Amino acid sequence: MVNDILKIKAFNVQTVSFGDEYKFNAGHLIIPQQANLKLPSYYDSIKIRIIRPHHHNVQVNSIMDIVPISTKVLGEIGTGLTHTLTGVVLIITGADITGKQLHDFGSSAGILQDQLQLGTPGTPGPDDYIISFDVMLGEKYEYSRKLFTDIFKYADDYLQPIRKIMKMIDGREASETHEYHNYPNQGKGKPNVAIVKQVSGQGAMYDNLLFPTEPSGMRGGESIIDMDNFPVLLTPNEYRDGAIHAMV
Repeated sequence: MVNDILKIKAFNVQTVSFGDEYKFNAGHLIIPQQANLKLPSYYDSIKIRIIRPHHHNVQVNSIMDIVPISTKVLGEIGTGLTHTLTGVVLIITGADITGKQLHDFGSSAGILQDQLQLGTPGTPGPDDYIISFDVMLGEKYEYSRKLFTDIFKYADDYLQPIRKIMKMIDGREASETHEYHNYPNQGKGKPNVAIVKQVSGQGAMYDNLLFPTEPSGMRGGESIIDMDNFPVLLTPNEYRDGAIHAMV
C-alpha cells in the first residue's frame, strides 16, 4: 500500500445571491433561481431559495439530505486535490402538492431551526448560507426507491455547474489548505484495518452511495443496496474525501 496523499483546499463563501448564471469570485457565489432541469411530468416544481445565516426561522418540507459542495481537481476520491466551499451547503427537501412529506423517516418538516441542530457534524453552522432545493411532486407518482434516487440526482445536477467553476479556481486563493496521508502498516506494506462505520441499505429512504465521481456526489456512485450490503474497505482519505454519500 502506498502512502496516498489527499490535499483539500477550502474556499470560504461570504455571500450567496441569485443571478442569471453560476459565478464564484472573491468569496461571492451567484446561482440561478431556476433549476432548469428536464423533469418528468409527475413533478410539479423545484423551488430554489437562499436561507441566510441566522435566518433559520423558516418553514421547510421534510429534510432529505444536506450536501457539502466539493469537487475533484486532480485524482480520484481519496487522492490528489479536492476543492471545497465552506460557509455554504445545499439542503434537499420535498413534499407533494397534497402536503404529503417525502422521505419523512424522521418527521423533519417544520421550522428549520427546530428540526435541524446547527453546528454539529454533518449539519450547517449558524453562520453558513443554505441553498434550499425544495422538490414538489404532483399527485400521480410512484413512491419508490428510484423516485428518491432521481431527486438526489437532480440536486446533484444543479450543483455540478458550481463544481465546474471550482475546478478552475486558483488554489493560491484558498482560505485553508489541509494535507492528509494514508500510512501503510509498518513493515508489512498492508493497511491497518478497523471497523469505523456501519451503514445501512434498506430501501427508498435508507440508502448509501459509495465512490461517486465527485465528493459526496451522485454520478458514478454505487448503491450499497446494489452491492448486497457487502463490506467495503475504505481508506481514511477516501472517507474524508466524500466516498460515502448517505442518502438518509
